[in-house]
Amino acid sequence: MSLTPHPLPALSRVRLQNFRSHAALDLPVSGACVILTGDNGVGKTNLLEALSFLAPGRGFRRASLSDIDRQGGPGGWSMQVDLDLPHGPISLATGRVPAQGERRQIRIDGEPAKSQSALSDLLVVGWLTPVMDRLFQEGASGRRRFLDRMVHGFLPDHLQHLSRYEAAQRDRLKLLRDGEDGKRPDPHWLTALEETMARDGTAIAAARRDISQRLGLAVAAGVGPFPAADLAVTGLLETALADAPALAVEEDFRRTLRQIRPRDAAAGTTTEGPHRSDWQIVHRGKHMPAALCSTGEQKALLIALLLANARLIRSARGAPPLLLLDEVAAHLDPSKREALAEELFSLGGQSWLTGTEPGLFEAFGDGMRVAL
Repeated sequence: MSLTPHPLPALSRVRLQNFRSHAALDLPVSGACVILTGDNGVGKTNLLEALSFLAPGRGFRRASLSDIDRQGGPGGWSMQVDLDLPHGPISLATGRVPAQGERRQIRIDGEPAKSQSALSDLLVVGWLTPVMDRLFQEGASGRRRFLDRMVHGFLPDHLQHLSRYEAAQRDRLKLLRDGEDGKRPDPHWLTALEETMARDGTAIAAARRDISQRLGLAVAAGVGPFPAADLAVTGLLETALADAPALAVEEDFRRTLRQIRPRDAAAGTTTEGPHRSDWQIVHRGKHMPAALCSTGEQKALLIALLLANARLIRSARGAPPLLLLDEVAAHLDPSKREALAEELFSLGGQSWLTGTEPGLFEAFGDGMRVAL
């Protein structure tokens, strides 16, 4: 199998300083697939985690930035990459300076970025990790995060809607709890917070519903030997949006939030809203919810979703995402490993994979090998 001649986006160099187990790493990179091999504990996943900071947020472990500091190190950490994009090469650096606490610094070609959203303008980063193998067995929050990352690849404002909704939700609950303690909450402030929740909550639900439908079409036929899936977002607002325009749904949700104030105050939580929605994934061939499928089938469904999303991103943005796949090949039989390699090469971007056994990557042919 031959490499894509010029994979884009692609990293050409990665430098780490005091990032978890890596005191210092300077890694020149080339090719469409970068394969990291070595024993457990040598830092393969840590390197992928560092690359996940090319996306907004706290990386795929969702760790506090200070927890990433290398044990015994001077404090703080940094990552710098040389990144080839369709419009040309750039240098991107990010990290934590101890004096800045949990605030992440980002520089693009040496200039400070105004916000983390600047990363979204450059590229999309997608990942699968072993922790995500439990996605279908555990609560809905993980599935919402998985879907929200996909939505964000198409709609960069999605994170802002989520942030505003969550902030307004926290402030509303605080006011309602103060009311339970005998303080009279400001009704005008409650109304303003509920207006924000209704507006941003409806936008969140509409975006999730739209991207889930588009992704459902992309994954309906399956990806090579990976299974087809039926997808649906379930929740109060998503159900309402199927039958009513967004403005009407927003007004209804605003009215609902006002009506359930006593209930939310007593429960100490917001009992309705997109923070309670779920993403339903059904194995089409078996007509079976993903949660009831075997471990291997669940892994195959996750890969099918990731690949379908990558193809949609390439179509929508003109370039595929950078993909980070931690310990994926170990769970696949030879035919699926070969199919995964073919799909990754055909995307035209760059993918990073980890594993303990080099033999698992024979199907990747010319992929760059790095032994850690």
